[in-house]
Amino acid sequence: MIRSVFPTFLLVLVATFLSSCGPGSGDNKRDTATQKGILLFGNEAEPPSLDAHLITTIPGFRVVNALTEGLIAYHKSDDNIPEPGVAEKWTHSDNQYWTFHLRKNARWSNGDILTAHDFIYSFERALSPQLGARYAEMLFLIKNAEAFNKGELSNFSEVGVKAINDHTLTIELIGPIPYFLNLLKHPTWYPVHPSTIEKYGGMTKPDSNWTREEYVGNGPFILEEWTINKIISVRPNPMYWDSKTVRLNGIDFFPINDISTEDKIFNSGGLHYQNTIPSDLIPGYKKANDPYLRMEPWMASYYYQVNTEEPHLQDKRVRQALSLAINRRAIVKRIMKGDQAIALSVTPSGIAGYTPPQTESFNPKKARQLLAEAGYPNGTGFPKTNLVYNTSDQHKAVAESIQQMWYNILGIEVSIRNLEWKTFISARENKDYEIARSGWIGDYVYPDTFLTLWQSGNGNNTTGWSNPRYDQLINDSLVEANSERRLELLAEAEKILMDELPLIPLFYYNRIYRIDPTVKNWFPKISDSRNYKYIYLEAEGSN
Repeated sequence: MIRSVFPTFLLVLVATFLSSCGPGSGDNKRDTATQKGILLFGNEAEPPSLDAHLITTIPGFRVVNALTEGLIAYHKSDDNIPEPGVAEKWTHSDNQYWTFHLRKNARWSNGDILTAHDFIYSFERALSPQLGARYAEMLFLIKNAEAFNKGELSNFSEVGVKAINDHTLTIELIGPIPYFLNLLKHPTWYPVHPSTIEKYGGMTKPDSNWTREEYVGNGPFILEEWTINKIISVRPNPMYWDSKTVRLNGIDFFPINDISTEDKIFNSGGLHYQNTIPSDLIPGYKKANDPYLRMEPWMASYYYQVNTEEPHLQDKRVRQALSLAINRRAIVKRIMKGDQAIALSVTPSGIAGYTPPQTESFNPKKARQLLAEAGYPNGTGFPKTNLVYNTSDQHKAVAESIQQMWYNILGIEVSIRNLEWKTFISARENKDYEIARSGWIGDYVYPDTFLTLWQSGNGNNTTGWSNPRYDQLINDSLVEANSERRLELLAEAEKILMDELPLIPLFYYNRIYRIDPTVKNWFPKISDSRNYKYIYLEAEGSN
């Protein structure tokens, strides 16, 4: 009865929203901001950092992409195309030896000339072990970079990066990497302003306050305001080399953790972009043909990661049992409601030439058998286990559903606990958890963006899991010249991962959000990463 009545009620609710909050329908915050050219952006959570070398969260990446630009930038509409950034052109030999020619009109926001030496400084900073950059592994493709990061090499001049002159930079890789240019879009490859970094404690100071006191960037926007848990405002950078292309007069990023609150703010005219939609509202918005709704492919996985250093979670049979006891189809259908595909691998399908090996699907009988073999028949003696997630109604609903499945099928008790974003990130990074919600959005369209994470010592591998054969396969793939063989090595590695399950894949994300039609040049992108200089606002009826 409730199910049959709910959609009708929701249609009325949505219709009310659309009639009262549509473009040009009244004097609201969005209308005013559109006239001023200020994009109002729902940004999910407060970024722990805006330092390109230290950020680890999507909300931080979004802001940094407005403030800083690398050698290669995000293309306006196609993630597979490397857009010239600071580098106006480049050449390579065998996809291993690269030469980048920097723009002579590239400037820092304080007016300083941006040079190849700034990139050398930035690469050294990102790789310095004292800084502790969690994405330092992104640079391990550079010759001798890994050795420097691990303290096996102290002289940075032996790392494969050289400034030939102020505007020519060379990079030597460990092997032929045909997709290298698209890797350069990741913030770990971005430059930082050397004199500012030195002014605030030097390149190896991880708690430097430069991002709050004196943010010097080189992107299309500059930081105007950063009020914690309230707003991050950026405005056009007059020193940006392509400032004539920038059409927005600013972006206001709002950290809104509660998705129901974000939905209400959008419906009341407080945002141009709504990052997340409450799952219960998605069917109604779809049925009402909500003109703001977007549902697009996304190269992203949702999974639970397991702390394999916990004694009762060290046995892979326990982790396999936990996975087999999860009815993923029920979660996608009853909770997410956004046409998501269930995940039996960490790597999404759709990558040309690659079929990801899968773990087994829902099998209660085998789940109980494996748990018994591990010493916990019907859950007897299984220690009470904690599952943590960052505060979100959707994450809570998924956790509660899986909690019940594990109890009903395996007879084990799992307590669930929500944590505020920064506390949650800290808990995962410090392995202060037993099972934790997690997810990954591909940094580029290739399987190793999902698979290198789980190598021993990778800053993002906070599960405690390690497998020498897995590590070797990933390393071998990075220097393999034959593309087919490279994918075979990665598939062999993922097969190990899906057998040992330090992570339990649940589903693949769709990118489901809402955006006002006044936002122009916002294209579907599998990475969901934007080059903000191309985006602009145009009210209906404007010429």
